[in-house]
Amino acid sequence: MINYDHYTYKVTWSKEDEEFVGLCVEFPSLSFLNKNRNTALEGITDLVKDVVADMGANDETIPEPISEKNYSGKFVVRIPPEHHRRLVIEAAEQKISLQQFSCI
Repeated sequence: MINYDHYTYKVTWSKEDEEFVGLCVEFPSLSFLNKNRNTALEGITDLVKDVVADMGANDETIPEPISEKNYSGKFVVRIPPEHHRRLVIEAAEQKISLQQFSCI
């Protein structure tokens, strides 16, 4: 069973709505508005809890919390050759590898 508390939540101010909006990264279509920041967080958390329960009851695939996924720490990014060259030069000037430079 997925623990809804392990999802990635955030609260931000919505100028348009003039309220705080609670969001969940794993459920981008959901939001909860409230004038109070804490209530917006509680609201989105409760909403996700209900959606997860409903999805489970209907045998739907429930998104895994990002915090519980395993990551290799490696990803490949394609950039223009000129940019690659510039990064290698900057790393060399700092006397570090491109790998070390990319972590700065």
